[in-house]
Amino acid sequence: MEPVITPYGRFYNQDCVTGARAHLASGSVDLIVTDPPYGIDGDRLHRHYNRDETCVVGGYVEVPAGAYGEFSLDWILEAERVLRPGGSIYIVSGYTNLYHILHALRQTSLREVNHIIWKYNFGVYTRKKYISSHYHILFYEKPGGRRTFNLECRYGANEASDDGGSLNYRDREDVWAINRHYKPGMVKNKNELPTALLGRMIQYSSDEGDLVCDLFLGGCSTARTAIGLNRRTVGFEVSETIFAKRAPALAEITPGDLLASLRQPVIDPLRNQGKRWSRADLERLERRYAELRDGGKTRKASIAVLQQEFGRGRWSLERALKRTGDGR
Repeated sequence: MEPVITPYGRFYNQDCVTGARAHLASGSVDLIVTDPPYGIDGDRLHRHYNRDETCVVGGYVEVPAGAYGEFSLDWILEAERVLRPGGSIYIVSGYTNLYHILHALRQTSLREVNHIIWKYNFGVYTRKKYISSHYHILFYEKPGGRRTFNLECRYGANEASDDGGSLNYRDREDVWAINRHYKPGMVKNKNELPTALLGRMIQYSSDEGDLVCDLFLGGCSTARTAIGLNRRTVGFEVSETIFAKRAPALAEITPGDLLASLRQPVIDPLRNQGKRWSRADLERLERRYAELRDGGKTRKASIAVLQQEFGRGRWSLERALKRTGDGR
């Protein structure tokens, strides 16, 4: 089919390897978020999930299990080529062929940043073993440049929950509990990723205006989310049936239409954040911390006061207090 070309995106009905070679320059992509075929008879997944496939778009193209290793290496080498130095890639994978993807990654220059576990609802029901209800998300970077990671894009570093825990810390843990979309009666693909999952990756690892690529468009969830977050997009889908059904609708999305719905992080201006501690500052910190503790304040309350007085974050203060030897 003819590609779908808009001011903010280019989408091609092509195999991702030949398509990327034809349409993407080396080092041109800031972020790849992609969900390749799983190589597990994906056209028969409804038998495992016991679900009605009436509204599922046909034309799914599966990869034969025996070819999965070569298939993985081919597209991952191409992903390595198109990523800019410092660019990031997130690969969503089930367990069955995870070792093929890991093996392919190890034959590139790409470096692991995190191995994330995505815990979701309604896994495959079983009677004689534990129920599988998670996927793997492999987060890698291309060396040679600055990698984008927006530390406070969702929660400020000092935002606390009602129980006093760090919201930023919890959001950046490497186990994500995010439910899949349940869309009865709605047109959908075999395995669409939820906007909440895609948005988290795109927010942390790209900026507005960056180029986000999906090598396996499928239902175009990644492209829709990226456009909604005001990123430029490019993608490939080998199935003519799926491309014809899902890609044209991308031209109707208003860039940035998801931005207004995002939670706004509360970011405290820390005037001394990132500055090196002088000997005088460390001595003053030690004295002031002792005063607060001797005055009856807990360690947590004392550090909250010191954050305001010293213009530094909690972890910076914690590390500095360890250097002074005051562990109270």
